[in-house]
Amino acid sequence: MRGTLSAVNEVDLYNQLQTAGLELIQCSSLNKQKTFLSGMAPNKIKLRDLIQFFIHMEQMQSAGVPLLDALSDIRDGAENDQMRDMMSEIHRDVRDGAALSEALEKHPKIFKPLYISLIKSGEDTGDLTAVYLQLVHYLKWVDAMQSKIKKATRAPTITGAIVLGVIIFMMSVVVPQIVGFLKYLDIELPWFSVWLIATSNFFVQPQFHLLGLPVYGAIIVVMVPLIIAATFIALRKSSDSIAYKIDSFFLVSPIAGNLIRKITIARYSQTFASLFASGIDVISALKSARKTVSNLALIDAMEGVEIYVQSGSPLSDALNASGEFPSMVIRMVKIGEESGNLAVVLDQVSEFYTKDVDEAIDALIEMIQPTLTIILALVIVWIAAGSLGPIYMNLGNMVDF
Repeated sequence: MRGTLSAVNEVDLYNQLQTAGLELIQCSSLNKQKTFLSGMAPNKIKLRDLIQFFIHMEQMQSAGVPLLDALSDIRDGAENDQMRDMMSEIHRDVRDGAALSEALEKHPKIFKPLYISLIKSGEDTGDLTAVYLQLVHYLKWVDAMQSKIKKATRAPTITGAIVLGVIIFMMSVVVPQIVGFLKYLDIELPWFSVWLIATSNFFVQPQFHLLGLPVYGAIIVVMVPLIIAATFIALRKSSDSIAYKIDSFFLVSPIAGNLIRKITIARYSQTFASLFASGIDVISALKSARKTVSNLALIDAMEGVEIYVQSGSPLSDALNASGEFPSMVIRMVKIGEESGNLAVVLDQVSEFYTKDVDEAIDALIEMIQPTLTIILALVIVWIAAGSLGPIYMNLGNMVDF
């Protein structure tokens, strides 16, 4: 077996392995400096590894298996090297007297504060099985939501890259060969042919030199989206006020704004419902749920909700005062407050918006792909008209000559 463990020295490492029933053969100290390649490690612990971890913990807890034995079994059965190393450290900490939440808290990159809060509440109430079930349900929902977000960005990106590649190829290779003979004809070219030749020249001729190397128009076209994205990221990090304005702009944008709002409400409601159902007080649950939100404009609204609730207002009134939640969500929360089933109602809100997000993403993909196809068709028509149009328009004059 190979792996990594945190140890004071080689003797401490030897004792840890002896306790785990292993014999130390060879060891060396690792450099803890991060590198570019270390972030691309193939054995990185993924969300689905955590789902399996909590599923195993729930099953063993229900079967009455002692905690140390459960952690040992998960460690020995882990196929992921990093997961096995982490489980070895967690097993050691629990064996030395730490609570499970304290042992997990030493790995903040894997176990987020939300997970720790839920496990602490389960330790306080003595019902860790219910907490494990809630975490499995929540993490499966997060995994499904992340898949939907990737689907919303991956498909249009791939399609757009293909269309952009085809356009660059035609403007750089095909069009110069087609329109090359037009300059030898003593005819007046129409405007769309002049624009086509100018566009083709932009792609194939150096526009400027950078560090002595020519930069062609095709390279500029490819770099423009990356430059725009990098500019947005740099502006967002430069100032909180600028970041707030950018996030507010995204919220009011015609297509992305509605999708961002739905995804945020679904994530916020699901997180709050999981925390509230585990017995955590409303204010703490709201603060933890707010940490799942990344849009600054919506974070500001969530902070306003917390202030209203702290002042004694019902949650439904606080959501209504924020101005960011649809009337349907507010009505459902109010019904949940009156019936005493707020956690159930929030789960229903999250489920509704999850389905709504799925439909919105499918509609977005269905709209983007035909739009890009139409753009490509228009470019092809432009190329055909720009190259063959002058010939047909001057065919009579050429025959008379």
